Amino acid sequence: MKRILAGILAAVAIAVAGFFGFGWYAQHRATAEVDAAFDQIRAGGGKASHGKVAFDWRARTLAIADITTETASDPPVRVKIGSLTAADVSQPDAASVAAASIELKDLELGAQLPAPSAAQITYKVPELLLKDYSGPTHLQRPPAGTSILDVYRAVLEQFVALSASSASIPRVDATIVSGPGTTDVSYTGLTIEGIKNGRIARQKIEKVTFTASLPQPDGKTDTTPGKMRGHIADIAQIDFDANVALAALDPDKANDDHIYPVSGRVSTGAYEIATDQGIRMRIEGISAEAMSLRPAKLQLPALLTALPPAGAQPTPEQARELLTKVAGIYDGLQIDRVELRGLSAETPEGPVKLATVSLDLRDGKADIAAEGLDARSPQGPVKLGRFALKAFDVAEMMRLSAQFADKSVPQQRGAALAMLKLVEGIELKGLEAPFKSSKKQVRIDNVALNWGQFIGPFPTQAHLTAKLAGPIDPSNPALLPLLAAGIDQLALDADLGAAWTETSSSFALSPVKLDLANLLGASANLSLAHVPRGLFTPDPQAAAAMAAQIEANGLELSLRDLGAIDLLVAQYARTHTMTREDARQALVASFKDSSQQFAVDNPDVAAAVEAISRFIETPRQTLTLKLTPRAKVPALQLVQLLKTDPSMALTQFKIEASTGL
Repeated sequence: MKRILAGILAAVAIAVAGFFGFGWYAQHRATAEVDAAFDQIRAGGGKASHGKVAFDWRARTLAIADITTETASDPPVRVKIGSLTAADVSQPDAASVAAASIELKDLELGAQLPAPSAAQITYKVPELLLKDYSGPTHLQRPPAGTSILDVYRAVLEQFVALSASSASIPRVDATIVSGPGTTDVSYTGLTIEGIKNGRIARQKIEKVTFTASLPQPDGKTDTTPGKMRGHIADIAQIDFDANVALAALDPDKANDDHIYPVSGRVSTGAYEIATDQGIRMRIEGISAEAMSLRPAKLQLPALLTALPPAGAQPTPEQARELLTKVAGIYDGLQIDRVELRGLSAETPEGPVKLATVSLDLRDGKADIAAEGLDARSPQGPVKLGRFALKAFDVAEMMRLSAQFADKSVPQQRGAALAMLKLVEGIELKGLEAPFKSSKKQVRIDNVALNWGQFIGPFPTQAHLTAKLAGPIDPSNPALLPLLAAGIDQLALDADLGAAWTETSSSFALSPVKLDLANLLGASANLSLAHVPRGLFTPDPQAAAAMAAQIEANGLELSLRDLGAIDLLVAQYARTHTMTREDARQALVASFKDSSQQFAVDNPDVAAAVEAISRFIETPRQTLTLKLTPRAKVPALQLVQLLKTDPSMALTQFKIEASTGL
């Protein structure tokens, strides 16, 4: 819409600028100067004509009827103005002209959108009023080329050259025709204030209403297509800078890596949509705090050049190139805090409500969050406090889409792993959802997963925290002992981390903390030494060769009994028909017997067996095990020993074991 408004204002300048170089005494002089302005358009290959020109030298009022212009671009942009009246005109200096007011009647602007859209768009403006207008006496010649980029740039250049205290448009009607569908849009109550040096201080639209044809289902042509209707209220924007938009379209700015603010806060009131199929949606308000552009990343001239001709089907190579250039738009666009508030919709299962959806976009990456979901599923209500994606790389997703879409280009090994780099983290809070068909609920207080520090497609650090609870599934035989013990809910609290450090070539699992409420708490630290950078490769043979260098560097494990031992003893007592005390002693004896072969020749293992036996005998204790390598322990050999000779594997470590409350 801003581009169209700028085009309208530029059309005003085209219609009147040439006139004001004359002395105010002669009608024929006025006509000659207006003709000179229109000659500028024709000299550039465009078309321009006008009807009667009238000038009242006493009131210093100019009137021009039936203005028609058409650019030489392909596709062309057409402007028609029924009448133009400029009041209290003056010439402050040789290079500029001014008017207290300029009124346009019956303005119509028509254009074809750039390929591949090829949609036809027409704007009709019954009335436009400019106040305190000032602009150049002579306009630069419109571009003679056929590039739509040249037209956009020329319109913005003309807009930057003029000023006005305000512009008001009571109504604009737009029609967009694309294929079999038509969209009608009406804007009411448009006001623009503070137009100067390419900047607009404030813009406002009281209401936008639209009606659009919906695609027919499954490609059918024998049914009447449905309609989608909607409206948006109170659209407002502050501090728009057309100079930045002009720089983004300038090929000479292709290497400009500065960030320029193009717009301040943009906001709307309620936004409602309804369809003939019964879909209803409402958004209470939308806002964006600021938007900036980086020309070197945006590369709009290159993108517009890469667009195929209207109606042409791009080749796979052209499609890949186009998607790659579209990715640059996200790289070059910076948006601060876009927020949609008070979303609601009607669905077959019932109403859906969402408190907010927010987005921040910077360097092609977006932080996206949805909060306050209240919905229904076939099994029951669903609530969600927050779901967020951290640093979702929209630009890289477009590039990967281009890569995967072109089947003629062989995919590199591990290309699918590159999808991991698209997101740096996921967060989920306050989820309550039905458990299967029961009336019980699964509750997720918090799940947060973050990863990063990539080597190629592999993250070298990750961290997971989770706190959740849910009912026990009675159809799972392995969980029946818990139900028999009166436990019908399980709650998990986890904090898991893993990281590789290049300076020390070490890998550590830390922290590792797991708590099963009322059952067991566990924590561990595991480290590996001599982990080479070359391990992080999608080539399995190369990775296997690198893995031979890895050495085990120790393990520390702590188990805290929160009721799991008593549960185990009770289950053993039931299945063997004995008292709990006898069951406890039987479990200790069984464990010692099964561990005998490991403890015979290894005093450390014998001490560990005794510590574990005490852990079983005395409830609510904490068992600590620490394994320290006696010498170099190659990790691959250790894994093989654990499979074939576990007792020999244990001899590679000094084992310390203890229990305590």
